[in-house]
Amino acid sequence: MSKLKKTDLSVGNVAKRSGVAVSALHFYEEKQLIHSVRNAGNQRRYNRDVLRRISVIKAAQKVGITLNKIQQAMAFLPSNRAPNKSDWQLLSKQWNEELNHKIRELEALRDNLSSCIGCGCLSLKKCPLYNPQDELGIDNSGAVLLEEKVMEASSGG
Repeated sequence: MSKLKKTDLSVGNVAKRSGVAVSALHFYEEKQLIHSVRNAGNQRRYNRDVLRRISVIKAAQKVGITLNKIQQAMAFLPSNRAPNKSDWQLLSKQWNEELNHKIRELEALRDNLSSCIGCGCLSLKKCPLYNPQDELGIDNSGAVLLEEKVMEASSGG
């Protein structure tokens, strides 16, 4: 636990400066993504480096990284300073393959959205899948053919 400094920010200041609701800050703290100390009046105070951490969290969420993955990655950041460029490069490297996979999924969805995405719903009259008796649905759920196309794209096939 760090010592309280005069330059530490109140929860309201952090919310205003970061654009994140106070309730979200409490949630991030509960998930151990950020941390605070308590002053003599038992009020939360945050070190200024929390603003950088929140920026990392928001940027990761914006590109679709789950809070669980963010939490895992943030656990490796030093707690005594703001994340720097080198730290961000390590985090982004961890998330690179996951993001590439999401991109492949979105491209496959985009390319098949106007026809059938392979879910077996039989809702289109001219379904190129022609899935009698929902054969794909017997052993699978979701967009089965879409997942196959993503896997093919990943393997270069």
